Amino acid sequence: MAVAATQPANTKHNIEGARQAYYDKIAKYHMTPLWEVLKGLVTPEPKTQCKPALWKFKDASRLMLEAGDVITAEEAERRVLVLENPGMPGKSRITNSLFAGIQLILPGEIAEAHRHVSSAIRFVLDGEGAYTAVEGEKAMMQHGDFIITANWAPHDHGNPGKTPMMWLDVLDMPTVNHFETSFAEHFDEKMQNTAHEDGDSFDRYASGVLPDGAPAHLNRSPVINYPYAKMRPILERLKKSGDIDKRHGARVRYANPINGGPVLPTMGAFLSLLPAGFKGAPYRSTDGTIFCCAEGQGSSKIGDETFEWGVNDVFIVPPWQRYAHNAAKESVLFSISDRPAQEALGLWRESN
Repeated sequence: MAVAATQPANTKHNIEGARQAYYDKIAKYHMTPLWEVLKGLVTPEPKTQCKPALWKFKDASRLMLEAGDVITAEEAERRVLVLENPGMPGKSRITNSLFAGIQLILPGEIAEAHRHVSSAIRFVLDGEGAYTAVEGEKAMMQHGDFIITANWAPHDHGNPGKTPMMWLDVLDMPTVNHFETSFAEHFDEKMQNTAHEDGDSFDRYASGVLPDGAPAHLNRSPVINYPYAKMRPILERLKKSGDIDKRHGARVRYANPINGGPVLPTMGAFLSLLPAGFKGAPYRSTDGTIFCCAEGQGSSKIGDETFEWGVNDVFIVPPWQRYAHNAAKESVLFSISDRPAQEALGLWRESN
């Protein structure tokens, strides 16, 4: 009986020993057994290190102005404080696929011209009198403007005004670096020549007509700036007509006027009006989403946490995390995510 009782244990020990010896052997050939890691690679639902978080503008603006005292725009190249997700410290990203930061340019400063493979957007937070120049168009920046810098587009910033200017930067750098395809280039000239006046690309391409000979296929928007002053009345019309989604409010999608698709192949953006007293229905999707409050005041319940937000505050909803917005008064939320990239790959999903 004693021999029979110990036999299974000895057999199990021998099998485990042989198995480990085999694993050690194949490791020398840079191989590993799939059956040991499969559960971590193929999960029943999305798993993420990204955590919900909120950055209050009153804190960010104070710290940004302090940065202006310790480093110049020329020294920093781009004076930006990274909004680093607390679940991914040290990785310089707000989601697994996107970078976000707040940039400051002081009166009289120039952020010199360069270009890079990563696409970028600016959502203007505070200040007036500054501009960003993209592909030969100088776009004057106003609160709530949504400005696009596409892949490899030359761009520079300047502030001939009298007040500091701050905006939210969102770039697809983590996605580009995942594919290990990053390139960047600086120019001899600090500022690019701007032959196109402010608003030129919007008037050319976003007015229901296209210049004769404009490309019939373009996977990113040719519009440089979607001015908030032109977007806000559209939200108001949607609200008045009752076109209010129970999850998102009265929402518009920033679109590429060439084909109606997303403004960039890797990033897509929305603008939503939440009427006073709005209590949103729960919603989740696979794209981790960055929100910024352009107007108003409210809160968002993300998972089990509630985040109170106001004008210019930024918060993040992780992928596949259920959330719901509530508006204490009429509010406008800007949002941006990697949804176009996920949709192009057939990965994107949503659920209530």
